[in-house]
Amino acid sequence: MNEYDSGKMADILRACEGMVQTENPEYADVILLNTCSIREKAEEKVFSDLGRVRILKLANPKLLIGVGGCVASQEGAAILKRAPYVDVVFGPQTLHRLPKLLQARRASGLSQVDISFPEIEKFDRLPGTVLNHVAGSQTNSGTAYVSIMEGCSKYCTFCVVPYTRGEEVSRPLADVMRDVEELVAQGVKEVTLLGQNVNAYRGTGDDGDTVDFAYLLQSIAALDGMERLRYTTSHPREMTQRLINLYATHPKLVSHLHLPVQSGSDRILAAMKRGYTVLEYKSIIRRIRAARPDICITSDFIVGFPGETEQDFEATMKLIDEVGFDNSFSYLYSPRPGTPAGELRDDTPHEVKSARLKRLQDRVEEHEAGIAQAMLGTTQRALVEGTSKKDGKELAARTDNNRIVNFSGAAGMIGRFVEVKITQVVRHTLRGELV
Repeated sequence: MNEYDSGKMADILRACEGMVQTENPEYADVILLNTCSIREKAEEKVFSDLGRVRILKLANPKLLIGVGGCVASQEGAAILKRAPYVDVVFGPQTLHRLPKLLQARRASGLSQVDISFPEIEKFDRLPGTVLNHVAGSQTNSGTAYVSIMEGCSKYCTFCVVPYTRGEEVSRPLADVMRDVEELVAQGVKEVTLLGQNVNAYRGTGDDGDTVDFAYLLQSIAALDGMERLRYTTSHPREMTQRLINLYATHPKLVSHLHLPVQSGSDRILAAMKRGYTVLEYKSIIRRIRAARPDICITSDFIVGFPGETEQDFEATMKLIDEVGFDNSFSYLYSPRPGTPAGELRDDTPHEVKSARLKRLQDRVEEHEAGIAQAMLGTTQRALVEGTSKKDGKELAARTDNNRIVNFSGAAGMIGRFVEVKITQVVRHTLRGELV
């Protein structure tokens, strides 16, 4: 979602201000920091980065500095007290107002703050959908993001998202379909649907009725030219049987699902207010694998939630082995201001939490390596997204189950599907050769 929002910031400055993106901060007229507040470390990094940007402003007083995203939404005008050289502060729902905020700053000489929640207005005011691109390039990677809903109404005790992005708001079906159709017309082969709880989508249909996420997926999959469909991030409470059934009937839906569980302990899940038990989570996985046997499951884990015992952690390790997760985003619990969990007593030593996190990550890597080894010698249909990060002379493609495979090929293949035989397993990536 943050990558999507950053792209839209660039699009709107290009459309409304006539700006072009630069990789060199010293050349910039405007520098924006799009921020995340899901963890304390990310939040503190914002102010560290602002300190470095301040040096550029001392050399160029006309430089405008903006802070957007969830830290902006959470801190608001308090950012200006800590960093008075910041010119504009805007939230995730007001990035479309960025040109007006910059104009008001230039005209008045006063810093501008807008962290309101105008809901769907953001999507109505953004420029037309364009291809994903790097600065200064319009290379079509064949893949693009489309945001279909924003916010969260689950109010997990550890999470700040409902307070920084607001409650769940879904875009109308016609608006989403228009965005996807525009992308397909530009040559996009794969779309990733975005939302804080993407499968909680409840949009207004063409007849004024409410349509669910399964209906939206079916509608997009029916489009000619749309060859592959992903979505993130999903919530276990919204994995309906209608949605699960699509994995048996719609091959355009990829064989990869990111389904955050956070913990393998029912006691901790209840304290987190997640709204499901471990047994219910495992039931979802069992039904999905019945519909799509080769699907790869990835997840999120919070280690060291207040009150987590060794028994609770071992329950999480047991769940990892039972499900066989392919990958995970795992991190130590970070108390967020204003959340209920932030008030809970936490008496587990940091070194104990860190040791648990390492054990968890090592175990997930073992399962990841096993899944990769099983792919050795197979032929995979992969979408070429660009050049390899490690070797610019090679190409990087993404398989249906979300693995990156590097191989030798011509640049003209970028944005196309190819058949690649997996010849080698490297840590976190694969190597292959064109069939």
